Amino acid sequence: MPEGEPDVGGAGGADGTAGPGDSLVEGLAAAAAGVAAASGARLVVLVDGRSGTGKTTLGDSLAERLGAQVVHLDDVYPGWDGLRAAAEAVVTDVLGGRSGYRRWDWATSCPAEWAAVDPGRPIVVEGCGALSRGSAPLASLRVWLEADDDTRWERAIGRDGESFAREWDRWAAQEAAFIAAERPAELADVVLRT
Repeated sequence: MPEGEPDVGGAGGADGTAGPGDSLVEGLAAAAAGVAAASGARLVVLVDGRSGTGKTTLGDSLAERLGAQVVHLDDVYPGWDGLRAAAEAVVTDVLGGRSGYRRWDWATSCPAEWAAVDPGRPIVVEGCGALSRGSAPLASLRVWLEADDDTRWERAIGRDGESFAREWDRWAAQEAAFIAAERPAELADVVLRT
């Protein structure tokens, strides 16, 4: 699934793109850092939501603010039917003992190299499937993003074009199944409408 998601509202970025407001990012980053400091655990932020809600933009902004590494689940999904597999990889591989993930090569539709993550550094994981019952206990901050369907469609297709338009229903069915099974909005510390 191609990378990049549009704004989460607020001020735009220095490059002219829309992005999350500084005060929102600052507040979320401070909350995550506070929880991690109080618990003595690694700082882990999970940003989840359906396609076109702004996960990538918010995740990148939080990672920059926190000096954290970021894992985009778009790099982890093993193809158009891989949402559940990526959600499991967040727990077992990305945040688990393996500390990394098998990157998916969208151009060849094949698994690619192993991408290591540093288990000692803060991390932001963003993408649909990031926040599950298995991953929630591992996080300092859990964020769920929402937007109406028309807005999500415009953002996602505007970003990814015809390649995603052809797969929209297939992907949306996986999102719906994941949401029904895991109820990520109920697991979230923060729910934002974008």
